[in-house]
Amino acid sequence: MEQLKKTETHLIFKKKSGRYAVKDATTKRWVNGNDKTVILTAEGLVQPPRPKAPPTEPVAETEPAAEAEAEPEG
Repeated sequence: MEQLKKTETHLIFKKKSGRYAVKDATTKRWVNGNDKTVILTAEGLVQPPRPKAPPTEPVAETEPAAEAEAEPEG
């Protein structure tokens, strides 16, 4: 692992896989989860995850075609 940044509160490393690792400088423990995401976002190394878009409802196109067939022509 390559050390990228060192601050008073944490150390940031980059792994060979391209991922990041964050270690707390005072307790020497690895930081995971949301805390890690907040730190990496604040340092500008990653962008915050975007919320997923809500599913859209399918448009029913069969109804207008059925009405056109049911109407008698003049």
